Amino acid sequence: MILQGENILKQYQHNGGLINALDSVSFSVKKGDFVTVTGPSGSGKSTLLLSLFGLIRLTSGNIIFDGKRIDNINDRKLTEIRKKSVGYILQSFALIPYLTTIQNVMIPLALEKVPKKEQYKRASEILDYVGLADRTDHLPRELSVGQQQRVAIARSIVHRPQIIMADEPTGNLDPALSLEILEFLRKINQENKITIIMVTHSPVAAGYGTMKLHLNEGKIVNS
Repeated sequence: MILQGENILKQYQHNGGLINALDSVSFSVKKGDFVTVTGPSGSGKSTLLLSLFGLIRLTSGNIIFDGKRIDNINDRKLTEIRKKSVGYILQSFALIPYLTTIQNVMIPLALEKVPKKEQYKRASEILDYVGLADRTDHLPRELSVGQQQRVAIARSIVHRPQIIMADEPTGNLDPALSLEILEFLRKINQENKITIIMVTHSPVAAGYGTMKLHLNEGKIVNS
């Protein structure tokens, strides 16, 4: 197993009472799985995604990544794990507007202090892989919405992570572009054996999962 959650509980104080955003959630993900996480708004999907690598701290429960418990380690060590092993894809793309395409893709490598020449080489290769070799010097505003999401995908895999966390990656795209991005994520998953955990409202996107988790009121109701 590459990732396991054991009795995950996340509580928030609200109007004088406690709300269980995640309530005794347990799951196991194998390396190479394409996991889709679905459920109504407020069911705990994004909370689960953010809690897995410490962007939100749990109230209780265990998270085990690559055989080691990580919910109880300090922020510095969690940051190192995220830098080396995790890629993130967001609905908003989160590209830096004043950086070119290739500069945006190089960011994870810069954080790892990879030599600049190697950063450029690897970012160029990944942009070619996602079909944007002719857009390396464009700013985000000069790209289409679909191209911007492909830049975000390139940035998420340039440092060769073990796992990608995707939060509504097709939420801002029309149906045709959504299918294009979903097919590309499946390609990455199958060709590179990168595990993907994807939160989605879309039944079409959910159909891409080799493993499916459905949340309701903070609990997994089927999987």
